Amino acid sequence: MSGNSHDIKVLNGLVEGLIDSAQGYHEGAVNAPGEAYRDWFEGRASERRRVAEELKAAVRERGGSPEEDRSILSKAQRAFSDISHALLRNEVSMIDTVERGEDQLKSRFERALADEALSATTKESIRRAYGEVCAGSDQLSALKHSLAGVGPRSSSEPPGGER
Repeated sequence: MSGNSHDIKVLNGLVEGLIDSAQGYHEGAVNAPGEAYRDWFEGRASERRRVAEELKAAVRERGGSPEEDRSILSKAQRAFSDISHALLRNEVSMIDTVERGEDQLKSRFERALADEALSATTKESIRRAYGEVCAGSDQLSALKHSLAGVGPRSSSEPPGGER
């Protein structure tokens, strides 16, 4: 395992970030104003959990034990964002909170991809997961821009015009 310890540590850090992201999307679903939003946010949460499971498998393949919990920093950030979200209860502020977490997650992945000490196989696992993270983040950004540009939506109108 010692030859893989750095890879395992980096992968586990990314798993932790994905778990945080999934929780952020789940909280978005819980606080969503309508069913379409809840479904959209829960879909992203499921996607993040699936990607986390893929990286957990990569950790196991390298002889490590995968991370199973959210980070302490994220728990503190969530507590703060819960307070600010309660004060500024609207769709755009909710999405801003999730988007900040997504930006942090993407930064984690970018640092990992720039890490010269990682094995080629680990980098490939990270690269695939990063592609999915970016795609989900792009969808969130598009949703935010559509809300900011259109104004309030009906709670029955799905995000991004999806049905």
